[in-house]
Amino acid sequence: MRIGINLATRPFLNLGPALRRLRIAIGVLALAAIVFGAGLYAIDSQASAARAKEQAVDAQIARIQQERNADQAKMRLPENAAVLTEASNLNQLFDSKAFSWTLAMEDLETVLPAGVQVTTLEPTRDDKDGHITLRVRVLGPRDKAVDLVRNLEHSRRFLRPRIAGETAEATGGPNQRIEPVSESSRVNFDVLADYNPATAAEREAARHAVAKASPDATTAPAAHKPTTAITRKGGNAR
Repeated sequence: MRIGINLATRPFLNLGPALRRLRIAIGVLALAAIVFGAGLYAIDSQASAARAKEQAVDAQIARIQQERNADQAKMRLPENAAVLTEASNLNQLFDSKAFSWTLAMEDLETVLPAGVQVTTLEPTRDDKDGHITLRVRVLGPRDKAVDLVRNLEHSRRFLRPRIAGETAEATGGPNQRIEPVSESSRVNFDVLADYNPATAAEREAARHAVAKASPDATTAPAAHKPTTAITRKGGNAR
């Protein structure tokens, strides 16, 4: 008969499995630290390259700014002041003349009712903010001229249309009779409107939309193109 005697003052604890799990956790943490360290090193390398590139760009900008200041200082010399003034005047003249008659007439054609004839188209550019005001003189029945103003009010290209003047058409004949003004009377209208021409991107998008909606739209004849006899005033035709 064997009798077991436990002489330990404390109970025995088997720490082997816990130490094994602890070693595994330490290994996983060490591997994660290595991965994170490599990632931080790569990010720091990229940041260093970006900082070097930024410094190079800043140095290039500073060099260009110095060259610009030197050129401006040369242009301010008394012997070059006349050239600078002439160049500024020419730039202002080019800006004031930069008006596309073709685009303006295309936009005007979209709002022109049948039976109304445009006789004068006069653009005026504001030197302060650069916006263009169009003075359009039209000839036709009074009701059609009123329709033109309504169409301008709903157009994105002609803003704040207003009638500047209205006169009855005069043939100049010796036996002309004075008739009362009616809706069918032919009158001359002076219409003012702020012109908001479409950008190149907007026109390209519009052409793509038309081509997508109707592939034959670019070749089909226009349903309505009213006759216009336009007198151009101000600006250069483009």
